[in-house]
Amino acid sequence: MRKYFQFDELGTNYRTEFMAGMTTFLAMAYILFVNPAILSLAGETLPEGMTRMDADAVFVATAVAAAVGSLFMGVIAKYPIVLAPGMGLNAFFAFTVVLGHGIPWQTALAGVLASGLIFIALTLTGLREKVINAIPANLKMAVGAGIGVYIAFIGLQNAGIVVDNPNTLVGIGQLTSPTVLLAIFGIVVSVVMLTIGIRGGIFYGMILTALVGILVGLIDAPNGIGGIVSSVPSVAPTFGQAFLHFGDIFTLEMLVVILTFLFVDFFDTAGTLVAVATQAGLMKDNKLPRAGKALFADSAATVAGSIFGTSTTTAYIESTAGVGAGGRSGFTSVVAAGFFLLALFFSPLLSVVTAEVTAPALIIVGVLMSSSLKNIAWDEFETAVPAFLTIIMMPLSYSIATGIAIGFIFYPITMLLKGRAKDIHPAMYVLFGIFVLYFIFLS
Repeated sequence: MRKYFQFDELGTNYRTEFMAGMTTFLAMAYILFVNPAILSLAGETLPEGMTRMDADAVFVATAVAAAVGSLFMGVIAKYPIVLAPGMGLNAFFAFTVVLGHGIPWQTALAGVLASGLIFIALTLTGLREKVINAIPANLKMAVGAGIGVYIAFIGLQNAGIVVDNPNTLVGIGQLTSPTVLLAIFGIVVSVVMLTIGIRGGIFYGMILTALVGILVGLIDAPNGIGGIVSSVPSVAPTFGQAFLHFGDIFTLEMLVVILTFLFVDFFDTAGTLVAVATQAGLMKDNKLPRAGKALFADSAATVAGSIFGTSTTTAYIESTAGVGAGGRSGFTSVVAAGFFLLALFFSPLLSVVTAEVTAPALIIVGVLMSSSLKNIAWDEFETAVPAFLTIIMMPLSYSIATGIAIGFIFYPITMLLKGRAKDIHPAMYVLFGIFVLYFIFLS
């Protein structure tokens, strides 16, 4: 095994890789509890006739998707990069596709499956990298930042810090409310820990917030050992639903949904792979070795996750925590995968992870994703306009797809008017047409 994972060449060992895998797991373990809360639309009032995803089944699907994706990444691509259902895409799945457009979650899962299968095809043919290069860098950065603002907005809502206001659309909430104060405590604690460099600060912040909530009586305490550890919940409520409803995806509305799944995961994964590989010193001649295998692992994980019952699975930037702890080989990812499988026995803890506990995680992730704002060429008006509209329209329309659509419609218009037609990739005209049809269809 040492030879397969090239321990000697990479200057690492079993102990270092194990500690790195555990560090990465702790840094991203929050997804085990945040993802079920988001996909099940916990705390949201659903329209009549709409069903809610089973949180326990989503918990299992989250852990399995993370384990499968991380194993593929570790064994096939041999990178210390861990995968799990992506933040942002889960919010798009739940709040835009299901709650916003009224699309059944079963059909949305079929859309995730379709995007994963398309990913595999694009990866095997080498087209995935070409499609990535077709989208201008400024719009890539805008999408990432916009999703960050959107996620943070959802977190502020869930915390009760931002509320509905009939006069101004939104306003500040009742900050003296006990539940709001608990969420604020979680935000402060998480910010403090991350600021001073504590790995897994988001996860630890959730734990401390839940404990304080229990101590002050805002959250019901687990009932004995059975309230902490139990057998693995049934995944039956969500397993295979993507196959059963695959025939429902052939509509223009679902085409835009699938394109959004594809687009966001494209750049999320590519950016994470490059960032983590660069930190680990694994880049060669400014290129990523075994890039095809890494992208295949991501695609296969998305397919597996959709089958079990979760939104798109993608590479996590928290993998840098494990690299910082010394992880250099795929064995780091294998160890993290083992921890995700072990976590399957702790589903009862979902009962203490309330909206106030998950809200700080959403807000902090939003902050981290918004860092790409600095890479946008704001001094070029023709690119600043579509970038700004992409970012601002995501939270204002409560839709990642709408933000992307508006930005991608304005991009060729402003570029043509500026006389920069030669800088527009033909694929952008195709996307322009698709998104125009999208708005016509919605109207």
